Amino acid sequence: MTFDARKFFNSFSYAFNGLRMVFQSQQNIRIHLLVACVVLIAGFFAGLTAVEWCIIVILIFLVFAMEAMNTAIEKLVDFVSPEFHRQAGAVKDISAAAVLLTAVGAIIAGLIIFLPRIL
Repeated sequence: MTFDARKFFNSFSYAFNGLRMVFQSQQNIRIHLLVACVVLIAGFFAGLTAVEWCIIVILIFLVFAMEAMNTAIEKLVDFVSPEFHRQAGAVKDISAAAVLLTAVGAIIAGLIIFLPRIL
């Protein structure tokens, strides 16, 4: 198998195109971005340790990744089942629940990191 630089760089183009589609179509990811900016600014002023920064950054990107996966699942379900179907709705709801669980976990971790500094 040989390395194909054009395919490699095209894959980044496709990924950035997908990211653009998610940000254009999903209000929630724009809200996540706003919250992430606030958290990053707060972290700068709070003087987080390297480990705390790693946790914050990983969680921010995990929430973004889950939102992107949720969007992909929703688009796939809409393509496969354009008319309403109870099972299709369940798939979309479960996918949204995964984003919610990730966001709640990020909030809890953020509180564990920031609350001692606030109090």
